[in-house]
Amino acid sequence: MKKILVTGSAGLVGSEVCVYFAEKGYEIHGVDNNQRAVFFGPQGDTIWNRDRLINTVKNYKHHEIDIRDRAAVLYLVKSIGPDAIVHAAAQPSHDRAAAIPFDDFDTNAVGTLNMLEAVRQFAPESPFIFLSTNKVYGDAPNKIKLKELETRWDYDDDFYAHGIAETFTIDQSKHSLFGASKVAADVMVQEYGRYFNMHTCCLRGGCLTGPNHTGVELHGFLSYLVKCNLEGKKYSVFGYKGKQVRDNIHSYDIVRFMDLFINTPRQGEVYNLGGGKNNTCSIWEAFSITEKFSGKAQIYDYVDKNREGDHICYYSDLRKMKTHYPSWDITVSLEETIKQIVESWKKRI
Repeated sequence: MKKILVTGSAGLVGSEVCVYFAEKGYEIHGVDNNQRAVFFGPQGDTIWNRDRLINTVKNYKHHEIDIRDRAAVLYLVKSIGPDAIVHAAAQPSHDRAAAIPFDDFDTNAVGTLNMLEAVRQFAPESPFIFLSTNKVYGDAPNKIKLKELETRWDYDDDFYAHGIAETFTIDQSKHSLFGASKVAADVMVQEYGRYFNMHTCCLRGGCLTGPNHTGVELHGFLSYLVKCNLEGKKYSVFGYKGKQVRDNIHSYDIVRFMDLFINTPRQGEVYNLGGGKNNTCSIWEAFSITEKFSGKAQIYDYVDKNREGDHICYYSDLRKMKTHYPSWDITVSLEETIKQIVESWKKRI
């Protein structure tokens, strides 16, 4: 039986990976110590998702390990000998990082190095997939010429008609401390691929979402927005007239791509992983779609100051992914994704 090691297994993407590969007959080893609750408080707690995996996923084995614990990580990888690794554990908020810079860097950068070195020593042939972020580009996308439409911003430059490609600069911009720690990890994952000839890839995610997301104000845009709608809680819109645009990708489509990479891996690759232009929405547009499925009006206030380093408009150019893996495409629409998130939160709150 093949084995897959998944860090951040109780998170959105990690849990989707566990379920997906269990159904394919893998032995699943999940690593998660509920650090999200430490970063974000009780509202970030993922114990519910961990317990769901333990109770419902066949051949799931849970490991309560902190990826900052180098000795524990080395021992774990050595003892398991995984056939594939998905590294999704992270401090995921660029707002939160400023208050906890050591925790942020130690988790995102050093934790990733711990994982890479453990895999290099004990499973060097196994594909290593890293959940990076579009924040590695900092606020450089804000320098692209934009046009203001009724409910959103969009690029006003034909060069970016398909979105941001992997060749876009990551230099000379404001990233947030979170973005900087993820840059360090991202480059290290590439380097292990190129220097040690390992099968690694960085997935520079846009808005990764889905029904099993434990969204909070500082991370998890759509999930948190839906939760606020259903609870009748005020949602704060931060700057850019509420017209800031994101591409949203369902966790299922993320994992489908991972499966293809694991089966036909490459060395030191980078992919911009998002929903693409067809799965974009602004905050106002997200309100409208959510209200359609919840039947409740969104309560909000507007703060005339954007978050530091935040993108005005960002969506991923998916052409490289589709060229390297032509059988992959987006299968879950934005509306279906939001519908699933609404249904999931109704069961949890």
